[in-house]
Amino acid sequence: YRDLHTFELQAPTRLIEWAHGNRVCVAGYGQSDGNEILQLIPPPTLLTKETQGLCPERDFKVECGGFSGRPVYSLKYVPDTSLLVTSGPPDSSLQVWQVSAENSDVIKSVSTIATENGTGQSWAKIATISARAPWVLHGSRLDRVQITEVESRKNVYTAASRGSEELSTLAFLDCNTLLLCCATGRLCLADTRQPQSLEEAAAVPSAPCSEQWCMGTRHAAQGLEPSSQPVARLSSRGLLTLTDLRKTSELLALAKARVPSPGSEFLCVSWAPALEGYLAISGFDGTVHVYDTQSWDSSGREAEPIFVHKGHAFGGAGGSGDPPLVTVHTWHLQKPRTLLSAASDGSLHVWDWVQPCGKC
Repeated sequence: YRDLHTFELQAPTRLIEWAHGNRVCVAGYGQSDGNEILQLIPPPTLLTKETQGLCPERDFKVECGGFSGRPVYSLKYVPDTSLLVTSGPPDSSLQVWQVSAENSDVIKSVSTIATENGTGQSWAKIATISARAPWVLHGSRLDRVQITEVESRKNVYTAASRGSEELSTLAFLDCNTLLLCCATGRLCLADTRQPQSLEEAAAVPSAPCSEQWCMGTRHAAQGLEPSSQPVARLSSRGLLTLTDLRKTSELLALAKARVPSPGSEFLCVSWAPALEGYLAISGFDGTVHVYDTQSWDSSGREAEPIFVHKGHAFGGAGGSGDPPLVTVHTWHLQKPRTLLSAASDGSLHVWDWVQPCGKC
């Protein structure tokens, strides 16, 4: 490691979200009525673009927080606002939160976005954007995807689909284009200007019906169209596919990750925003694997990770007595090889690995 910071939270943490001012938002997913939502100030070394060497202050600090009456399974910061949107069982409704002003340390609930026929539906997957107005894309199934204006709670788009497959991940590619990933691995493209149109992208390799999939999209580099950025999909048995949305009839690459056992409900795959071709996966055990995909092809052979973060695995047992499981990870927005990861034992790690052979 080049650097490693740890922070212990009071409860298992399922998600990490970057907010304004390089703040970090985290939330608990326990079944009690006191799930914390916290906004943390990272250690000073993470607030600068260059490594500053030794720093006397190495801990996160809690800036403000609140409590959710339901488990928080998804949390998104609404860009250019002080709002957060969360979702979680027992239904597909959304909760909107206000991160309080400087003179208060409270994150307070301000509204609920109810969904039509939301009762009995699984919790909603969400994505946010502020290109035209603060919008949230949300849905639990393919035939229940919609965009809602966060502040007015007005519905601005509803996708038309005959399928009712469960969704695993949603993303805005831009203010008009949406990408939906079903738990089966099926990808669908939607355009807000054409509500009746859903275009299916490349299928995944044939797999058992019980296999679950998630996806990761990469923010487009300046001057590039969002559709030119590859989409990664990860399955619960460790299959990884890369797809070019401009040519969806075939896969760019197919690889197999070396995983100890089938993945959990916490499957996560994400592209590095500042390293070309690098992605990370987690959700199989107490580790996070980092891969360089630039040499991958369509052979489906086993891929060798360039780095494995094992810190959570050695952190002790989780609340159930089982070894800790990494529940989520995310990349630092500016520091190329810095990642944040959280686990079922409440541990939050920030780490930066040393690239071998002087690469990158």
